[in-house]
Amino acid sequence: MSPPTGPTLALDTSTATGSVAVGSGDKLLAEVVLRVGAGHSSALLPAIDYAMRSAGLVAADLQAVVVGAGPGSFTGVRVAAATAKGIVHALGAPMFAFGGLLAIAAASAAAGRAVCAVLDARRRDVFAACYAFDNGRVREVFPPEAFSLDALLGRFRGTVPPVFAGEGAVLHHDEIKQVLGAPVVPEFAGVPRASALLWLLRTVPEQGLVANPATWEPEYLRASGAERIAAAAVRP
Repeated sequence: MSPPTGPTLALDTSTATGSVAVGSGDKLLAEVVLRVGAGHSSALLPAIDYAMRSAGLVAADLQAVVVGAGPGSFTGVRVAAATAKGIVHALGAPMFAFGGLLAIAAASAAAGRAVCAVLDARRRDVFAACYAFDNGRVREVFPPEAFSLDALLGRFRGTVPPVFAGEGAVLHHDEIKQVLGAPVVPEFAGVPRASALLWLLRTVPEQGLVANPATWEPEYLRASGAERIAAAAVRP
């Protein structure tokens, strides 16, 4: 399928660094990056408004919305998903979604080398996925999964390791270097940027098309902390 050719809004709030971007065709018209921690719910709409005004557009101009599909912060992922759903419902526009790990990898793509995108899941657990990029093609080396850090590093022992990117890779930088000798992308370059979602939409639109936005849900990979505590409380 062909990607949208007109104005498109991109949203990602899966980590403490959120972003909003507006693009049209292969042009990036505006991007806003926010270091807001857990405050995405109050920061996202003003950021959208600012990006749209900076691009000289109004909501009715939008032809599509693309959103980061997680994993990451449960609240942050839900905020972006709900906002994207509301906008496409109001406009009757198509919706696209790409995983945040894929967006991190796309923003950190290195020629001839795969990228392992890593998000912190606490207590030495991580969310991770690995991708390779070649001549405008995206190949999934392994899909998003929840790992212990030891299990993730164990996947690459005895191989040529990928480039590591994302907040989880930065957090465990020393261990990744010690165990695998692999390069780790600096934190500022390893966030799931909304502009990377626009690039993915231009490159592989068929992978991101959401058939039914009303029923679509993001990728959480595991239950929330509150849900895990509740489940543990009812076990015999």
